[in-house]
Amino acid sequence: MSNQPIKITAEVLQHDRSSCKFTVESVLSKEGIIRFKDLQTAKDSPLAERLFGIEGVTAVLIQNSDVVVTKKEPVDWRATGPLVGAAIRAHLATGQPAILPQAFQNASSEDQLRNKVQKILDEQINPAVASHGGYITLVDVQGKNIYIQMGGGCQGCGQANVTLRDGVEESLRNQVPEIGEILDATDHAAGENPYYAQSGH
Repeated sequence: MSNQPIKITAEVLQHDRSSCKFTVESVLSKEGIIRFKDLQTAKDSPLAERLFGIEGVTAVLIQNSDVVVTKKEPVDWRATGPLVGAAIRAHLATGQPAILPQAFQNASSEDQLRNKVQKILDEQINPAVASHGGYITLVDVQGKNIYIQMGGGCQGCGQANVTLRDGVEESLRNQVPEIGEILDATDHAAGENPYYAQSGH
């Protein structure tokens, strides 16, 4: 089994088609979420440095098992995706950490907001919505605005907007008052798997 290639799945973000989330079947970082905006800031992340070596990459976010890569438009993820996958596999083969500890000491205000929101989702909100078969994922933070996606029982549900506005938003705003807009990045009308990149798009 050890010779099997690492499985990586890819999903283009609905609210930002220039960004694609790559999910690896192993944990890359347990420390939190961090976003690198250029090669200079990526010096504390061997994985991000490697990804910035791909032409046109403008940002890299690493969280748990996910890597969100943003690329200059126009972008064809069918061409770029395999390059990102190869870079992630090449990094994993080195045995180095994805992010060095000092990177978190220099975290931006966006990263700090991202980590606060993720902690509330993990510890409070998702355990509550799990009873309805749903889950909520933090997709992105841009300035003070946050983008979330609904999955499972929350996705396509007629009560989804009520759930978002009344429950999730109220809980987040009470605990993290500096949040700006809370935007729903889920495509509730797109069938069973609404935010998986369709081939041919």
